[in-house]
Amino acid sequence: MSTNNAALRVEGVNISFGGLRALNDVYLEIGKNEVVGLIGPNGAGKTTLFNALCGLVTPDSGKFFLNGEERNFPHTNQLVDLGIARTLQGVGLFGDLTVLENVMVGAQHLATSGLISAALGRSGKDEKEIRRKSFAALERVYAGALANRRADTLSYPDTKRVAIARALVSEPKILMLDEPAGGLGAQDIEWMNLLIRNLSATMSVLLVEHHMDVVMSVCSKLYVLNFGEVIASGNSETVRRDPAVMAAYLGTGA
Repeated sequence: MSTNNAALRVEGVNISFGGLRALNDVYLEIGKNEVVGLIGPNGAGKTTLFNALCGLVTPDSGKFFLNGEERNFPHTNQLVDLGIARTLQGVGLFGDLTVLENVMVGAQHLATSGLISAALGRSGKDEKEIRRKSFAALERVYAGALANRRADTLSYPDTKRVAIARALVSEPKILMLDEPAGGLGAQDIEWMNLLIRNLSATMSVLLVEHHMDVVMSVCSKLYVLNFGEVIASGNSETVRRDPAVMAAYLGTGA
């Protein structure tokens, strides 16, 4: 059931690639300060839906609501202004820049004199504020001590932290995480769970994730996709017990 005060809601999303229907009449809603998980087997349509919400794919049809107001599906260059930030599976850091400089690149919305030059401190007008916000974002992901390290010297778990910090520097109201726990060990998954819970105090979070321990631990609501359709939604216990989910995903370990 939809609510008018949802942070984000989409209805009737349909996407086809050639003759293949990737998403069929998909509905998804993210409440304010809610952590929502999007799960399903490989090829279920999770990434396609995520990309549609982030402006990387344009739906054939469907409705997009932000804070109860219907809008067009966004383009990627509109996300910051809409209060949306995302991470992608590929961390995508600049190896020859410091950690802080990598996060500063995500602060382009603060720059008034050019994206890269301002973000890297080549314009004194913007540098101080960008640097302050970038360091604050690093501290939110427990990575302030890494600020002066070159990105290509980081461990894989630390690159995950930096990628999330780069998304946080835009101070989003909605954060979309694409497989944040992918490639992490048990100890690192613990801090990822803690981080996501902490972030939900100030923003809504959508995560696409294969680690069921993560989604069951941090998500208040789950949507399960299979063959491009939502086959179940609800809290973790409701979804866990759903026969369709057990057959399509949980029961097979896909």
